Amino acid sequence: MTKTTLFASAATLALAGAATAQGLTVFDYSGFEDPAFHQPFIDAHGAPEFVFFGDEDEAFQRLLAGFQSDVTHICAGSVPRWQASGIIEAWDSDQIAAFDTLNADLVGQDVLAGSQELLFLPTDYGSTAVAYNADELSADDVTSLEIFNNPEYAGRLSIPDNVDDAYALAYLATGVTDWADASDAEFEAATDWLRGIHQNLRTYWTDPAEISQLIGSGEVLAAWVWNEVPVAMAEEGFNVGFARNTSEGTSVWLCGYVNMVESTADEALAYDYVNALLSDASAGPLLANGFGSANDAALQALGAEAMEAAGLGEVTVPVLAQLPISNEQRERQAEAFERIKAGF
Repeated sequence: MTKTTLFASAATLALAGAATAQGLTVFDYSGFEDPAFHQPFIDAHGAPEFVFFGDEDEAFQRLLAGFQSDVTHICAGSVPRWQASGIIEAWDSDQIAAFDTLNADLVGQDVLAGSQELLFLPTDYGSTAVAYNADELSADDVTSLEIFNNPEYAGRLSIPDNVDDAYALAYLATGVTDWADASDAEFEAATDWLRGIHQNLRTYWTDPAEISQLIGSGEVLAAWVWNEVPVAMAEEGFNVGFARNTSEGTSVWLCGYVNMVESTADEALAYDYVNALLSDASAGPLLANGFGSANDAALQALGAEAMEAAGLGEVTVPVLAQLPISNEQRERQAEAFERIKAGF
């Protein structure tokens, strides 16, 4: 999945005049250059050099074509393909300061793509659920994911232009909470469900700012979004709801950093960078922007109220975790999703 922050901030301008850490290149989503997310690293070394990509497919192709980075930010669904390509190498867990306090659910065997090696270091996660314009809809209108099939809202609904998020929604809507074990029949049911809601969608949104504007204006009444969207909308004064307890369930996405084989930087800088991201100092700023830290001890110390405000509070419904799936399954889903968007 591609994750971006809602606002390109003053952080970008601040970095323009900051000292740069010699040799460390971070390949990332725009927004993660915010100094508050890795201040301990800046204090020790100055700011790293950031290079941004639009989505992980673009990042992958650029790296295969010869672009060199030292650490790269990807989400869990990409891990098998990146591992198979040979462009990433294992982290040494002994050099991860917060390793023992990482959320155990985020570093399980599935995240490691079937390997005992730590090829993917979780750093940030979030939830995906239904955000809605609370001036026009009430919580009672958003108790089920079948809202996307409601003809009353045709043309005023939206889901991400992202195959992982789309199929997480479709699997939940058709009764599947573990997509790694989805059968052919369950895949077909999820695909048929996505095809069925296509005619009701105003758009497949690609940018959080885009969907925020559509929900805020009332053009879109309800959308399947990342939790950072309602967090930022609420801060801007919009009356927005976020329904995570829909009867069929909700979804959780997970992202982190991979260690690049072709890195030319001092390896110690890479560890200092990810340790800064996982530090207690970074947990608060990340949460304020809608991202949960994988350092569970640091995150829980911020309190249940802060977690709830960020859209990461406890839920009472099934949760589909967007953990890695096989390349074959992901490609099959991607092909079907492109056909659906094209009207087939």
